[in-house]
Amino acid sequence: MEYHFKYDKDDQNRIDKYINDELPDSSRSYIQHMIKEGLVLVNGKPCKANYKCRLNDTIDITYEEAKELDVLPENIPLDIVYEDNSIIIVNKPKNMVVHPAAGHESGTLVNALLYHCKDSLSSINGVKRPGIVHRIDRNTTGLLVICKNDKAHNKLAEQLKVHSITRKYHAICHGIIKENEGTINAPIGRHPIDRKKMSINHKNGREAITHYKVLKTFEKGYSYIECTLETGRTHQIRVHMASIGHPILGDDVYGPKNPKIRNLEGQTLHAKVLGFVHPETNEYIEFDSELPEYFTLLLDNLSS
Repeated sequence: MEYHFKYDKDDQNRIDKYINDELPDSSRSYIQHMIKEGLVLVNGKPCKANYKCRLNDTIDITYEEAKELDVLPENIPLDIVYEDNSIIIVNKPKNMVVHPAAGHESGTLVNALLYHCKDSLSSINGVKRPGIVHRIDRNTTGLLVICKNDKAHNKLAEQLKVHSITRKYHAICHGIIKENEGTINAPIGRHPIDRKKMSINHKNGREAITHYKVLKTFEKGYSYIECTLETGRTHQIRVHMASIGHPILGDDVYGPKNPKIRNLEGQTLHAKVLGFVHPETNEYIEFDSELPEYFTLLLDNLSS
């Protein structure tokens, strides 16, 4: 559902408060979530939740109805890489959604964390995302950090904000990349037509920077790469690599449909390295996860 407003007041009201007044059935936190996801445009451009409205501002809202979910603990095995009183590092498998949403009310990482951690999860992101500081896609494997208390959550969120967290992904992409390394600096925002997709959006997108390095190329026409995130936008690596003509192998949203490759099990994207300053000890720690079996089998297949 879409809403269009024209701000006709002389006062400078915060955009999230104004929308909350106009759409009283929506919570302030959910409105802030919509703003963060780029679903609220002021004069055709994304804004921040603390933006002060001005006379004659045009406000466009793509409203996604929030469904209240009863998030229950579920006894789902977790691949725990590290755990202490402040944080837990997990190695997420393919096909696991991070937090409950419409169509995925159970079987998520959050359901498993609620069973494992009981009440020891940060509350900043609400009941549907307890402990969740950052996310990876359902079909992306690899490392995630979860916070057990609000103090740890705030410290990790601040590191994400200033881009000081190390996040390195390994991927296989279509085509042979000629340069050994490069940087993609292109803003990402909602696709102008398909609102479920992201795209390079110079008009309404947010800054997005990905550094890539070629690890190996294959005669069959594929490249094995490492991507380092400087920012963390939704679908960033997938959108950026597709934008330069090298979509991620197995990505059926931004790449070719059904490539005929043996051992292919969806998109080949793995969050391999995760490093940050520990919120309690203030010491830098870093974790490196092995490639999942399907990924190594695919690399062997491409090499043969």
